[in-house]
Amino acid sequence: MKSGAYNFKALAVAVIEAEKNAVAALVERIDDQFVHACQLMLACQGRVIVTGMGKSGHIAGKIAATLASTGTPAFFVHPGEASHGDLGMITRQDVVLALSNSGETGEILTILPIIKRLHVPLIAMTGQPLSSLATLADAHLNVAVEKEACPLGLAPTASTTAALVMGDALAVALLETRGFSRDDFALSHPGGSLGRRLIMRVSDLMHQGEKLPCVKPDTLVAQALLEMTEKKLGMTAVIDDNQHVLGIFTDGDLRRMLEKRDDVHQTTVAEVMTSPCTTVDSQLLAAEAMQIMEQKKINALLVTDENQRLVGALNMHDLLRAGII
Repeated sequence: MKSGAYNFKALAVAVIEAEKNAVAALVERIDDQFVHACQLMLACQGRVIVTGMGKSGHIAGKIAATLASTGTPAFFVHPGEASHGDLGMITRQDVVLALSNSGETGEILTILPIIKRLHVPLIAMTGQPLSSLATLADAHLNVAVEKEACPLGLAPTASTTAALVMGDALAVALLETRGFSRDDFALSHPGGSLGRRLIMRVSDLMHQGEKLPCVKPDTLVAQALLEMTEKKLGMTAVIDDNQHVLGIFTDGDLRRMLEKRDDVHQTTVAEVMTSPCTTVDSQLLAAEAMQIMEQKKINALLVTDENQRLVGALNMHDLLRAGII
């Protein structure tokens, strides 16, 4: 068993070393061809069409997705389907990024005359700088590897890793050049947890109107508890006649009050509320509101306007339901 475990580890390390070396070799290939490829994609008025067959096709799909999510409009076109109608997806305003380790993939070479006829800029990513695809391209990105991680030298492993990393290098270089921001990223990822953290604001989650628990300072605790129970936020705001926040009464305040054996039917919320209390602006990011709750070890926040008038309330459960936590 020990010998078998050692072999598995040794094989895994060999794969990682081979792929590490393949990636490291790319550093010296970030040259004028890479710069030209970036310039072509940056000047593109349409979409970056990424294409590739087999394993290169899978990598091409991922590169297209990465480009699209980082500010460079892109999509994947299968080269086999392209010659049967999908070539109509490519317009004169586009740029084509074609992946082929050999540079001789038949399905890609078949559609090159049409791409050239449309005067669409062609960027090739191959492991063979003298291949047909490389020599016909306007810019060539060399992703050649010394050897595949596969001991048979057959399964695309190190070569696909190198192509994927080169694709990431393109996407990030363009992202930086375009000035693509965190807000831009969030707008293209509204369904993901990261996007929600970057774009969702307190105003999107807060309780307001009739759902907002609030009482006056002379309200008896017993009555305040009814308000808290009805609104189900575990707290209530304490406000004056002009809606200015005076404090907050929470489950924690109630526990501390009961420890002192105060009578809920004789005590007003003004006597036991937390004042002053933490408030936030409605335009604060929900993720930042969560950080405030964690730092202050509280479970709810009151939301106020610039004059400290109550406009909403938010608790930790709202953030949990929204996927912020």
